[in-house]
Amino acid sequence: MRIILHVDMDAFFASVEQRDNPGLRGKPIAVIGQGVRTVIVTSSYEARSYGVKTGMNTVEAKRILPSLIFVRANHEKYTDVCAKIVKILYSFSPDMEVYSIDESFLDITGVTRLWGGIGSLGLGEKIKQRIKEELGLSCSVGIAPNKLLAKLASSHHKPDGLFQIKEEDVSAILKDLPVEELWGIGKRTREVLNSVGIFTCSELGAADPLLLRKRFGIFGESLKEMAKGKDNSSVMPFGYEPKARSIGHSMTLPCDISAREEILRHILELTDMAARRMRREGFLGKTVSVIFRYNDFHTFSRQKKMANATDDTRKIYSVAAAIIKNASLEKP
Repeated sequence: MRIILHVDMDAFFASVEQRDNPGLRGKPIAVIGQGVRTVIVTSSYEARSYGVKTGMNTVEAKRILPSLIFVRANHEKYTDVCAKIVKILYSFSPDMEVYSIDESFLDITGVTRLWGGIGSLGLGEKIKQRIKEELGLSCSVGIAPNKLLAKLASSHHKPDGLFQIKEEDVSAILKDLPVEELWGIGKRTREVLNSVGIFTCSELGAADPLLLRKRFGIFGESLKEMAKGKDNSSVMPFGYEPKARSIGHSMTLPCDISAREEILRHILELTDMAARRMRREGFLGKTVSVIFRYNDFHTFSRQKKMANATDDTRKIYSVAAAIIKNASLEKP
């Protein structure tokens, strides 16, 4: 049986700012973009406890919490910290996948015996300690037989959590779990499932396969497997990906977004993931493309060529950010 860890940094951007500025520690802060009309990119747990959420505009956030402190985002700093986190994680297992700028998966199936028999929970605790001691940041670690369940486990007891889902406990944990808590089920999928009377994972797992196929196509089969806690996807280690003429990453968000500053946060994550893969495979690129998709699946793309080929995250992100800032995001 596989043992997969999901490492999720706690309120990453906000925590980095609080670490670097002692005057912000223990106070409600929100990281915002550089524009005049901007939104909350992320917020500290102190702010979240009052209802301050990602994507909220600054006026609304201040109305909810007048003492809220705004901090301008510093994406270069976050990328540098991410690189240090990756270095730490790689020292625990070479089978590591950087999922986003603040999340990674590790396959530790054959690694725990090398750490003196401390077990998977002990290894998870060591990872947390190393990140805390070397970077002054906390993270939550989820442990499970696959990536789907490991990501679910890391969401338990946040922040600074450590939780394991064992094979024998999967059915009990998923029984009454709302479907939207599963990785890969966003708002629109949840709405369709709810419309046919499916609200929990147990209901989804028992659903008629023909109904799911009719509503979701081939993805319906995957949904049924997910509801049972099954996931055969591999942790994608460094250098595993096949060679390609182009390299890209995409993500499906849990809800629709339209604010440029919030979009830029995700663009940074995608840029970092793509650039890391380029460096691993020895690629350089000159053309940056950004693909936009609306909630009705209307899709368009914009691209821009750079003067020189590069694999540098900052340079690629600056071009991608320029595309976002100059693109008309209004739905046609």
